[in-house]
Amino acid sequence: MTAYKPITAARTFPGSARDDFARAYPDQPAKLHHALTGHELLTIPAIAELAERMPASSVEYNLGKLPLGIRAEDTPSNGLTLDETIRTIETNGSWAVLKNVERDPAYGALLDQALEELAPLVARATGPMLNREAFLFLTSPGSVTPFHMDPEHNILLQIMGEKVMTVFPAGDEELVPAIKSESFHAGGHRNLEWREHFRGRGTAFTLRPGEAIHVPVKAPHFVENGPAVSISLSVTWRSERSVAESELHGLNALLRRRGLPVTRIGTQPERQRARRLAYRVMRKLGA
Repeated sequence: MTAYKPITAARTFPGSARDDFARAYPDQPAKLHHALTGHELLTIPAIAELAERMPASSVEYNLGKLPLGIRAEDTPSNGLTLDETIRTIETNGSWAVLKNVERDPAYGALLDQALEELAPLVARATGPMLNREAFLFLTSPGSVTPFHMDPEHNILLQIMGEKVMTVFPAGDEELVPAIKSESFHAGGHRNLEWREHFRGRGTAFTLRPGEAIHVPVKAPHFVENGPAVSISLSVTWRSERSVAESELHGLNALLRRRGLPVTRIGTQPERQRARRLAYRVMRKLGA
């Protein structure tokens, strides 16, 4: 295993990026800048070495030229091993993600360095950062990440190559029906049903090396890769707000199954304490 140098104390996000983030967080997408381009941990050889150390359950890879809307069970395999996928990513037409890379000490330090710079800004808006995680994405030229949503607060940092992420408003129930949110928070897949008339509701952000984007919790999005291999680092966290939303959707799922009226989830779900407590009690009682 390569012995990497200690991470320097240089900032990941310059002051202007932190200002832009503070104005947008937690509800709006925002283009940011970062200083991790060229970092030795974020090259294809380093990522291939990391993948060899990771459990199979922490890696997902498949063919990358997909339609915007596809069911998880219909995603085609690329027929390669993980090592082959990473080392030939330029020509094999694939997409790969290494999950929870923060469990590796060097990558954990990289994540902590990045998020510590934003932690005071996050705390003022949604409380302390919870459950910090990091994900690495490698994408072949022309690949597509289908229309989906994620449960975390997320910043995607573009390291190599170029991609376009189209982000849609969170909370639009035509894009994400309430029943889909309920199943998603119960462990359902992130992929969403795509309809072409949705396209006009999204905002397209072109990401080049040194650029990043803040994606709000559950803001639907899809990603189209450019003509070169892409490497992206996603740094994520949860908050009391995101946890509260998950709990309230869980409560609504229980109520819906019993034919009872569901609760309205407000813009600050962390304040709906009585409903959250009711959900926890119902779960404890096996409801």
